[in-house]
Amino acid sequence: MSGYGVVIPAFNAATTIAETLRSVMAQSIEPADIVVVDDGSTDDMAAVINALDLKVRLLRQENAGPGSATTRGVAALSTPFIATLDADDLWLPTKIEEQLAHFRLFPKTSGVFTHWRNFRHDRPDAPEAVTVPGWSRSTMMIRREVFDVVGPIVDPPGGRGEMIDWIARAREAGLVLDMLNEALTLRRIRPGSLSYGRDATRDRGYLEVARLAMQRARNRAERS
Repeated sequence: MSGYGVVIPAFNAATTIAETLRSVMAQSIEPADIVVVDDGSTDDMAAVINALDLKVRLLRQENAGPGSATTRGVAALSTPFIATLDADDLWLPTKIEEQLAHFRLFPKTSGVFTHWRNFRHDRPDAPEAVTVPGWSRSTMMIRREVFDVVGPIVDPPGGRGEMIDWIARAREAGLVLDMLNEALTLRRIRPGSLSYGRDATRDRGYLEVARLAMQRARNRAERS
């Protein structure tokens, strides 16, 4: 089994990107390639990355959303496996090793996700009791060809829900997506992030994702 690449979409993540990248480099199986896609940041994130002296490729684009940035990063990779991670979340050291082991055991699996747990106040060493299945970008590892089948990650209005939509499309395409029981990813909860709290404007994306799913279901019913 060959190597894997990592895609990290990032917007104004200067305060978190170093810790996120260190969690990638701390994996028990080292990545073959790491691509950070700067989605139109206005902070000094690029300087932070350069100061780390890591083998990281930094791509830049005008602000278009995390789905667009992830899609661009995937296009820049040639590795047979791709793992994705938000720029403020963290991986535990054996995450990738356990996902690759699952791929070996179940060769028909197209994607492997993990449970995750939240942390606040920059305290990843203070775990909360509850862990939940992380159907998310930060827990995902997929075979490269999955993107050829499913297509790009589309950013809905408001900027939330793009991974719900993409994962739904993968399932509709008949791809097998598995969930590991272990919490191998840490999700940072911080004010200002896309995932923080409820926001009527940002939450519009969830409504659009639901509408698109119903439309695809109607189209399938009409064709059958």
